[in-house]
Amino acid sequence: MSELRAGSRIHVVGVGGAGMSGLARLLVDMGAVVSGSDAVDSPTLQELRGAGVVVSVGHDAEHLNGAEVVLWSPAVRDDNVELAAARDRACTMLSRAQALAQLGESRRIIGLTGTHGKTTATSMMVHVMRAAGADDAWLLGAEVTGAGPNGRWGSGDLLLEVDESYGTFALLRPYALGLLNVEADHLDHYGSLRVLDVAFTELVDRVSGPVVVWSDDDGAARVSDRAARDVVRVGTGERVDWAVADVTLSRRSASFSLRGGAVDLQIALRVTGAHNVANAAVVGALAIELGVSSAAVLAGLAAFEGAPRRFQLLGSWDGVDVYEDYAHLPGEIAATLAATRAAGYERVIAVFQPHRVTRTTALADAFASAFDEASRVVVTDIYTAGEPNPDGVTGELVVDAVRARGLTAVSYCASLADLPEELSTLRDQSDAILLLGAGDVASIAARLDGVLH
Repeated sequence: MSELRAGSRIHVVGVGGAGMSGLARLLVDMGAVVSGSDAVDSPTLQELRGAGVVVSVGHDAEHLNGAEVVLWSPAVRDDNVELAAARDRACTMLSRAQALAQLGESRRIIGLTGTHGKTTATSMMVHVMRAAGADDAWLLGAEVTGAGPNGRWGSGDLLLEVDESYGTFALLRPYALGLLNVEADHLDHYGSLRVLDVAFTELVDRVSGPVVVWSDDDGAARVSDRAARDVVRVGTGERVDWAVADVTLSRRSASFSLRGGAVDLQIALRVTGAHNVANAAVVGALAIELGVSSAAVLAGLAAFEGAPRRFQLLGSWDGVDVYEDYAHLPGEIAATLAATRAAGYERVIAVFQPHRVTRTTALADAFASAFDEASRVVVTDIYTAGEPNPDGVTGELVVDAVRARGLTAVSYCASLADLPEELSTLRDQSDAILLLGAGDVASIAARLDGVLH
């Protein structure tokens, strides 16, 4: 019998993270008695309290509250005092990977995966399945705009953002899967792109039902070619099962055709960007492969309003549109800049906050070409996310790589506190400002005088 069930007393260490907060919400919705802890208070912890989670700030053995089961974030150190107490008390201990595998034993997992775009694509799938009348559970890394929080229980399938970080998806056996892309990331865990490719290939091979792949992405195509099973290919090329064509992008919307067999869908989105066309095409094809009606696919994708921190318009600053985007990998940054250009912005300032020391060091050279579509680049210091930095690596590593490529309109601004003043001197040179990164760079928007939300 699964330890994750109604009535179980469950404690979550590191409950404030994007993945663990959603899991806590899902478990409360399931009927479990859930507590959790995190190092510092945050809006997420406040929201969890309102959702019925007993939340503590700081780590202490007493926070276990008589828990029978203890879950923990991959970011929590093994010597955490609460984990030590849980071992001493012989609690059932489940990593995030083990918890997700247990949830998958009780219902089918419909997963969306890739090194970027999976939160957006999973949100799209939530809307499609709601339009189809399904009572599905879901778990993903951000609130589903217009539908609900990042974790929910239901009587149907589990719609899951299948996360590769720390090997989280290693134990999953999804029923169906959409593969968006594969780019070098989390190499502190995997060691090399080759090993990451193997992990994704093994995931694809564990899927018992349909696998839909965005074949325009080199990494996704590489993984699907290595898989031991057949996949359904979606893309703009010739050798595809579902063809994407007639793509039109505007500043706030996109449209395209998706054709496969006898099905011909004319899809309209309320978000822009070629990357969102790719996400929607994979979701639409996967839903049709699962037996969802064309009408539900069209209605669900039309209802999608975007995901938080994904090309999210924060406001206008004296006529300059200010966007936030979670992009923190080279491919993500390039896609966001391409979407900005395609939306009609001609002078784009990219403000980039590198995320994690290991990622910045491993991908510094790859970041150089990511900013080719930017008119100007401002790089801040690294958001370390708690990683040690014994060599004192800074965001100047990215600045040097961009300059080496020949872009001279790049500068380093170590302190977020100094960013508003620097951007004030550049405002007249821009139509749009992009605040890029997985850290807290977007917090400066509140300090830009006169931003209209």
